[in-house]
Amino acid sequence: METTTIGGGEGATGMAAHMEVEAFRRLFPLPFYDRHLSKSVRPDARTLDSARETTISLGPVASADGSALVKIGETTMLAAIKLEVMTPSTESSDEGSIAVEFYMPPICSPMVRPGRPAEVAPVISQQLSDVIMSSRMVNLKELCLISGKASWIAYLDVYCLNADGSLFDAALLSAVAAFTHLQIPLVSVNEEGRVFTVSGEQQEKTKLELVNKEKRKLSIGNTPFPVTCVIHKEHIVVDPTAEEEAIMETSITIVLDTLGNLVSIYKPGGVGLASTATIKECISRTKRRMQDLKIILEEAVSVMEVD
Repeated sequence: METTTIGGGEGATGMAAHMEVEAFRRLFPLPFYDRHLSKSVRPDARTLDSARETTISLGPVASADGSALVKIGETTMLAAIKLEVMTPSTESSDEGSIAVEFYMPPICSPMVRPGRPAEVAPVISQQLSDVIMSSRMVNLKELCLISGKASWIAYLDVYCLNADGSLFDAALLSAVAAFTHLQIPLVSVNEEGRVFTVSGEQQEKTKLELVNKEKRKLSIGNTPFPVTCVIHKEHIVVDPTAEEEAIMETSITIVLDTLGNLVSIYKPGGVGLASTATIKECISRTKRRMQDLKIILEEAVSVMEVD
């Protein structure tokens, strides 16, 4: 009687071995990672100080005044800025303002349930606002239209489309890119003194008197760039995935500006850092990563200008 073997041979053996590895990974994630970290490599073949592939696309939202799509590995963020005219406060009569919101819809992660806002969303919103303002990336005086009467408020909305670790890094990078792409619309003043936006076509047809003579970009100052590291025993792991963030002891996010100045250090709850040497090493790795991010952003701007 002839016997037929289904899925036999080296292919079946390789598949069985792969299934055993994946089972071990799910059941014992920390020992699984310890085996890799001891060899200074990660399961995705990255070294401990290597970030995932990062891309920036400018202008994906046509209806926004500025927008950007950023991917760091599988983590994906969409940032969009909409400008509206407002009356400035008496304390800042010659300045505009920025309002930041960060959203995590259920599509971004199985950890986010419909009807239940992600707990981390308001935390990241506040972090983004703090860093954008403290870095002075945007000169708020450039958002002034008529001192004491009218200025711009920039509504920055950042949407997490896929959450696979280093969320703040991708969110801030998308915000920075969106402000880089931002164009200030044309505005005019009507007989009642109300400021309103106009299109170039409207201005040509009606010969409206414009407050600003042409669309312009903001003068971006010291751009903030972030890097998140997770710390596990003696290891520092740059740009962690969601799996790495979940199983390792603690994380720290460093934000530096383009001059190398420290903008912020954020460390959520977890095991305390043993020494300042760990923080210094994280800062050093952030400086190296920042150079790559600057080049990626500059290339995105060059592509946009060519198009």
